[in-house]
This record gives sequence, structure tokens and C-alpha cells, in this order.
Amino acid sequence: MGLPSDDVILIQEGKKPGEPCVITVNCPDKTGLGCDICSIILDFGLYITKGDISTDGVWCYIVLWVVPHSSSFIVRWSSLKNRLQSVCPSYSVPFFLYEQPACYSSSPVYLLKFFCLDRKGLLRDVTQVLSELELIIQRVKVTTTPDGIVLDLLFITDNMELLHTKERQHETLEQLHAVLGESCITCELLLAGPEYECHQGIISLSPIVAEELFRCELSDNQNHSQALSPDMTKLKKANVTVDNSLSPAHTLLQIHCADHKGLLYDIMRTLKDWHIQIAYGRFSPNTNGYRDLDLFIQQKDGKKIVDIEKQSALCSRLKVEMLHPLRVIIANRGPDLELLVANPVELSGKGRPRVFYDVTLALKTLGICIFSAEIGRHSASDREWEVYRFLLDERSNVVARTQIVDRVRRTLMGW
Repeated sequence: MGLPSDDVILIQEGKKPGEPCVITVNCPDKTGLGCDICSIILDFGLYITKGDISTDGVWCYIVLWVVPHSSSFIVRWSSLKNRLQSVCPSYSVPFFLYEQPACYSSSPVYLLKFFCLDRKGLLRDVTQVLSELELIIQRVKVTTTPDGIVLDLLFITDNMELLHTKERQHETLEQLHAVLGESCITCELLLAGPEYECHQGIISLSPIVAEELFRCELSDNQNHSQALSPDMTKLKKANVTVDNSLSPAHTLLQIHCADHKGLLYDIMRTLKDWHIQIAYGRFSPNTNGYRDLDLFIQQKDGKKIVDIEKQSALCSRLKVEMLHPLRVIIANRGPDLELLVANPVELSGKGRPRVFYDVTLALKTLGICIFSAEIGRHSASDREWEVYRFLLDERSNVVARTQIVDRVRRTLMGW
């Protein structure tokens, strides 16, 4: 398969603007490696145009062609390489370790706290700065006072593991001051204490809101807050088939569905949670808005999936995750409107990348101010969800609910 090399990750940038960059991964295998790699690529704002995966159960070889979702987005390729290397098993470690569950080191959590005068797009601008600095928002509590003062508490971790240094802290505060400008009253960054535990509790939802948010199917009812706009109805179509006749040792999983941002991540995340191992896979380019994926897979015990009920359950779960990976609704919260966005959490505990980034972008594009915001977890449908709550400014009532949901969903899905 592959040979041990210091170049576990190779990145070949495109020679011309708009030309895909080729990422090659050559390392020992482990269950869920494809999911971890796709998660990082999504976190860096990259779109996978096509890909090939091959493994003999010991060594893994992955080739992915990627382009930025936005032409204006600047990718730190050296940082991307470091992040990808961090999830790859080292070839110096005995190969049998690939079967062990992945263990994710917990980075120190820091509290970013600032007071400033409110303005349109403020939270979006702060989120963009943090994203460019590779600082990840773990929890957030945003409150706006009646006199227009914003108190933001953002609990963040550093993908570069440098936030303990004075230089990194100075860089972060300097860039935040630059974007906040004269509206900034105070801004400080310190290691989070017990207050972090107070802000990571379970989010409480009313039964009616929870039932609508976590339902499995998208509604055709145009009065339903998650209803698809007419031009998006094709997205309700997806085909997943299982074939055991082509290989004596592997089950062939064939997928055909509409394309969206993070599609390969959603598929890999589902297979990882089901402890499914991929021997070979091909991710075809976008054709008329659709993608095809062929995967030769095995169960954790190295056997094919022959049980009909398990085949059906896996196909059903994949369809749900491809058609409805993110839930977006508008609910009433007293006289105000509340936007709720939810995504399933991996069994490892990791949430989906860039959700907060995309939602704040969509709201800024619509000219909607955020009165308050928070991130938490909620258990429903026998799984854990990451829930984002945004209490919208009263002026948002002039924008139709369906327009808000549609714009947020389109931004999240890259449509």
C-alpha cells in the first residue's frame, strides 16, 4: 500500500487561480480517519471536488482535490497541513493501534470577554476574525442591553495550541480591536475558570419546538418553518444501495444525492459512528448538482454487511444525514423571533465545523442584528445535538420567516 515517509501529508497548490489543490494523505489507517480529515477540510472553508480513498486495513492512502468555498478566502496551507498531520497516526506507532478508538486531546479553554457598542454585523465580524486566527468558538453567550451595549462571552480554543503565549494573545486582541474600532469599551482574554462549566449545560427546549427541530423529514407544507423553497425540492431525493455480489470480502455502498457543503464529511461521520471501515472509495465530481460515491466497506469485525435490517438501517441513516444534516427553524420567544440551528454531534463529542460562522454571515447579509446568542447541547432522538440559539433584533420582524430560514440553510449548505 504505502511506505513510511516523513511526508504524511502532501499539499500541492493549484498552478492557476481556481485550479484545485491536491491533498495527499499517506499514513497508517484508523477507523474514522476519513471523517477527521473531512472535518478539518470543512473547518478551513474548503470544498472537496473529488476524492479517492484506499486502504488495506493497515495503511491508508487518500487523495482529495479541494478549492476554497469563496475566492476571497485566504487558506493557510501550512496550518492546514499541521492540522491534518495531528489526526494521522504516526508510522512509528505499531500498526495494531489503528483499531483503537480515537482519543482527542482537550485544548485549554479561554474566555474572550468584551463590552462594546452594538452595531449591525458585529458578531459576524468578530467570528470572522476568530476563524482567520484558527480560534474555535466552543460556547458563546451574547447579550445586548436596552441602551445598546453588547456583552459577549466567547469560550474559545486554539487549533494552533499557542494561546498561552503573550504573542498569540496580543495578536488576537490586536485584530479584535481593529475590527471593533472605537465602539470597543473593554476587551480581555484569559484562561477560563469555573464559569465555563456554567455555560456548557444542556439547552432546554419546549416539546413543540424540539419536535419540529429534530424531525427526520423535511415538510412540503409551505407554512412549516423548515419547508424547502420550490427550487430546492430536488434535494429531497437521494439513493443509497447495498450490493454484496461484487466482492467476496466487502459490501459495496453506492450513493447518489444532491451536493452540499460538507457532504463527504456527513457521509464519513455517519460511517464512523457506525464503526464502518472503508477499504476503497471514490467521490465523483459534481454533475448537474449531484454527487456519486462508491464505497467498499466492512464492519468493525472485518465482515460484510449481510444482515438485511442493518443494511436498511444504515441506508436510512445515510439518507437522513445527507438530506437533512442541519436543522433550521424560526420560533416565537415572547414577542421576538428566535432562530434555532441544530446539528448532530459525533460520538467522539465533536460538533460540526463553521456553523456559527455561516449563520452569522447569513444574518449579516439579511441585515438582521442579533440581540443574544448561545451554543449548547441537547439530547433528542437517541443522540446528542449541538444547538445554536439566536434571539433576533425586533427589526427582524420585517423580514419573512421563510426568507430567514432559507438564507441561513443555503449558507450552511453552500447552495
